[in-house]
Amino acid sequence: MSALDTIREQVTNNTVVLYMKGTPQFPQCGYSSNAAQILKACGLQNFLAVNVLADKDIFQNLPAYANWPTFPQLYVKGELIGGSDIMTEMYQKGELQKLLKDAEAA
Repeated sequence: MSALDTIREQVTNNTVVLYMKGTPQFPQCGYSSNAAQILKACGLQNFLAVNVLADKDIFQNLPAYANWPTFPQLYVKGELIGGSDIMTEMYQKGELQKLLKDAEAA
C-alpha cells in the first residue's frame, strides 16, 4: 500500500484525524501541541493522532495529499480543516466545537 493509500484510508475510516509532529502526550512542536490541546478542549477523546515524524512516507506525502504544506493537519470526516492557526480561529469562534460535535453525532 502506498503512503497516499494509507493516508486516504486513515482519513476515510476515522472521523477525526490529526497529523502532527509527535503525539498528543508528547508533541514535538508548538503548533502540534496547540492543535492537540484544542481538540482536548473541545472534549474530543477519541481521534486518530498520527506522528508524522515516525513515518517518513507519510511526512513526505501528506503535503501533496490535500495540497497543504505544513503540519499539523486536521481532517474531519475525510475533509481537511486546516492547521493550528485555522483550528485556533475556529475554536475561538465556537465553530470547531460544533463541527466536531456534529461529526461525532453523524
